[in-house]
Amino acid sequence: MTEGFPPDTPSAASATLWAECLDLLAQEIPEQQFNTWIRPLAARVVDDGSRVVIAVANRFKMDWIRAQYAARITALLESLHGSPVTLELALAPRETPSRTVPTARTVQDQVLAELPDVAPAEPATPSAPKSRLNPALTFANLVEGSANRMARAAAMHVAGSLGQLYNPLFIYGGVGLGKTHLVHAIGNHLLAERPNAKVLYIHAEQFVSDVVKSYQRKTFDEFKERYHSLDLLLIDDVQFFANKERTQEEFFNAFEALLAKKSHIVLTSDTYPKGLADIHERLVSRFDSGLTVAIEPPELEMRVAILINKAAAENAVMPEEVAFFVAKNVRSNVRELEGALRKILAYSRFNQKDISIQLAREALKDLLSIQNRQIGVENIQKTVADFYKIKVADMYSKKRPASIARPRQIAMFLAKELTQKSLPEIGELFGGRDHTTVLHAVRKIAGERQQNTELNQQLHVLEQTLKG
Repeated sequence: MTEGFPPDTPSAASATLWAECLDLLAQEIPEQQFNTWIRPLAARVVDDGSRVVIAVANRFKMDWIRAQYAARITALLESLHGSPVTLELALAPRETPSRTVPTARTVQDQVLAELPDVAPAEPATPSAPKSRLNPALTFANLVEGSANRMARAAAMHVAGSLGQLYNPLFIYGGVGLGKTHLVHAIGNHLLAERPNAKVLYIHAEQFVSDVVKSYQRKTFDEFKERYHSLDLLLIDDVQFFANKERTQEEFFNAFEALLAKKSHIVLTSDTYPKGLADIHERLVSRFDSGLTVAIEPPELEMRVAILINKAAAENAVMPEEVAFFVAKNVRSNVRELEGALRKILAYSRFNQKDISIQLAREALKDLLSIQNRQIGVENIQKTVADFYKIKVADMYSKKRPASIARPRQIAMFLAKELTQKSLPEIGELFGGRDHTTVLHAVRKIAGERQQNTELNQQLHVLEQTLKG
């Protein structure tokens, strides 16, 4: 027995469960976030692996882990364990003064030793699955703007009129734009009105895992009872069904069963239905049979509102001029905005300084340096030229065929969106064109993006490529 561990320390095989979960999380989560939030956690796993208690240093971190990571940690634990796992968060005991400096291992042993005793939990019955919803993600704290207004309106309609219009609701958009927040909000709204409703939020990868396990264990009756009896199924990232024939077959069956009983299905993806690769046509047609809505990258005003609201939620005041500075420099998605805000708040608290533009510039200097180095007009021109298979020289030329003029306009649009260059500066870099030409291109592409799903998807790809 390792010194410092309690007598009922879990078995080596059971303890390995948490280590394997950490390895998977390290592959999914950016290194800095992983080292800040996940690596310091100590976990205690009951012998049969059905329950895991995680020690968190303070209540702020506990709330953050619960809101941001608990659902994913649970899904990974269950996937690794092969059966339901109950995840609990507990405050780690305060350290007591000591004359000797404890080692990191000793501190962890003390944390594990003082976690509450855990007993094997009853496995959830197939007929009453846990919703897996994050109660912190609601319509009330989702900032609305033109980028998500239609998706939010459709989601609220679904939450209030289950099984009627917009079934299925298919929400698509790039990483970190709020798709997951929206589907959790639907489920939380429904449960607030109908506490007995059978609601399940699940990532597509977990559905794949459930299909595999049901075949391995010959428990398909339980699988069908679980999924076919729901009132609301919320499933994230259906693009992960690609090339998984058996999973697609079972999801099609569940889809048909749920529609037949007037249950509702809400799906998210990184692309619109017809853009999904290696998904059966009949499944794509089902995805496209309800309402398909996009969530766009947030516009400037929406980014400002998000920063101010999220700062207020952290009991901090974000001056409007600082919010505008950050919003102008962090353009891609809500997740990056949140990351920038956390850096600013931490820098402010550690240095005991009020939040200002100068402080924000210091806190974000690494991010701003990388951004300025990676995204320049020349880089945009080369990336767009490669994407549309034209010569970079065509970006500066006077040629006007559609095969060249169109990519040139897209490059101008991206230059305006992703850099701090003015319209005249952009025009100069595109062969000495007038700023009105650039303005026309920006307005034209921005307008078409709202209507043309293919163009919208191409822009998403280009933006993600440029941002690395």
